[in-house]
Amino acid sequence: MPKTLGLIGGTGPESTVDYYRLLVAKYREQADGNSPPLIINSVNIKPLLAWMTAGELPRVADYLVEEIEKLRKAGADIAALTANTPHIVFDELQQRSALPLISIVEATCDKVRDLGLRSVALLGTRFTMQAAFYPKVFSRTDIKLVTPTDEEQDYIHEIYLGELLKDVFRPETRTRLLEIVDTMKARDGIQAAILGGTELPLLLRDEEHHGMPLLDTTRIHVDRLIVEMLS
Repeated sequence: MPKTLGLIGGTGPESTVDYYRLLVAKYREQADGNSPPLIINSVNIKPLLAWMTAGELPRVADYLVEEIEKLRKAGADIAALTANTPHIVFDELQQRSALPLISIVEATCDKVRDLGLRSVALLGTRFTMQAAFYPKVFSRTDIKLVTPTDEEQDYIHEIYLGELLKDVFRPETRTRLLEIVDTMKARDGIQAAILGGTELPLLLRDEEHHGMPLLDTTRIHVDRLIVEMLS
């Protein structure tokens, strides 16, 4: 029997919808047309962002532990967060949760390694770009993880919270983000860019840019989740 997956959604409503759509489509491909056993708990992103901005990570962890427990009580066998940023407390959640949690960061690191890449950019919220949770996982490999400059990070963070999380996707924002990727290729020698925010692939839909892979962490995570569900 397949495992029932529980998702913590709402940390980007549009990306949660993307997770659901991809999970159903890809699961059907691999499970003879069957639909996935799936439970979504859509949480309130407003207090989460406020706590992260204030550096109150214990409150973030406490809140998410309670929401994961709701998934367990609803019948989930495994669980996942549908966003990169909340992985800032992933290790604590994994320790405190009664459900096995499937990490988007671990899945992404494995994908980068499988592609044979040696230097990749990390784009996302300021929390994701500046916290230790991506470097910690990538430090187990010889892959160089490169973050944008402080000025570039400020821009990416501002449009992430001010536009993408509000379902605003503007062509000029897409152009500027790709300019940052081009600049990082010339300046830092990156071979690919990790779209380390699950709203970013909703704006940057192409799989590559000027020959560089744009790594969609949502799709990478979904592929790993389906493997876990069917294992």
